[in-house]
Amino acid sequence: MPISNPKMSEHEFLAELYEDEYFPDHVVDRGRAILVRLCERIEAERPAGLPALYALTHAATEEFNALEAEFEAAGSEIETVAREEIGGDFWVIAQAYGFADADVEELIAPREW
Repeated sequence: MPISNPKMSEHEFLAELYEDEYFPDHVVDRGRAILVRLCERIEAERPAGLPALYALTHAATEEFNALEAEFEAAGSEIETVAREEIGGDFWVIAQAYGFADADVEELIAPREW
């Protein structure tokens, strides 16, 4: 199911990581796919409040935790720039779907990066 939210359908996920050669595109593509799936899940499940949103974002964060090994295998890692970019995209997603009160740290609370 393609993203229907106009703001998110045009958003360039992880743009800063694509611009930096330190982050291999094939791994960043997998991270982008996690964020696209998150948007699709939000649109399909329509979380009624922050606890339901956080359940979805925590699941996506766990996927990024698993992706860390792929970054490392490619000679990279989820470090400061990547953490900020990933967290920023989670924040943009929350805002785009009407969760203005979402806490960015809670959105990605189970992160290991």
